[in-house]
Amino acid sequence: MRLLVGRAATVAVAESLTGGLVAAELAAVPGASQAFRGSVTAYATDLKHRLLGVDAALLAERGAVDADVAREMAEGVRDRLRADWGVSTTGVAGPTPQDGRPVGTVFVAVAGPSGTVVAPLLLAGDRSAIRRASVAAVLELLTAELRRSTVAGPESTAAPAEGQQDGKGRTATRNGPGTTTGGQG
Repeated sequence: MRLLVGRAATVAVAESLTGGLVAAELAAVPGASQAFRGSVTAYATDLKHRLLGVDAALLAERGAVDADVAREMAEGVRDRLRADWGVSTTGVAGPTPQDGRPVGTVFVAVAGPSGTVVAPLLLAGDRSAIRRASVAAVLELLTAELRRSTVAGPESTAAPAEGQQDGKGRTATRNGPGTTTGGQG
């Protein structure tokens, strides 16, 4: 967030399992009103479609805990709140599995001027620990994307090429023009 403050860039947040924790972290930064546009906490699956534009067929087929759902949430909040950057979180904090996904399965996404990056996570701990780790992960991803765009520019090829691993063991795959999804390698 500190990378956004003082720049002309803005950010919007779409949250599910984190229930507003990402927005709270961003709003806690002095000067946040310069960059933070707002947030949508779409905890219920139908709200992901109605408020964020996530494809209803995708939600019906795969459920809310899915990499493509995270991507569409980030892109949807970016569009609807008219921000330069959109971030999202969706996953299973527990105590029980959801949509056939085990507790700790989380997807975080960042949509920006040059595309969307999705990171799959498998987190351990209780509900609170999973939610906190999800917040940290999406903010780390946003920071990395901001740095990449600041240092290398929006059309940079600094992101790992398809099939190559980044420094965290994630393998880049392409999901359409300008979209990268980090998968386990």
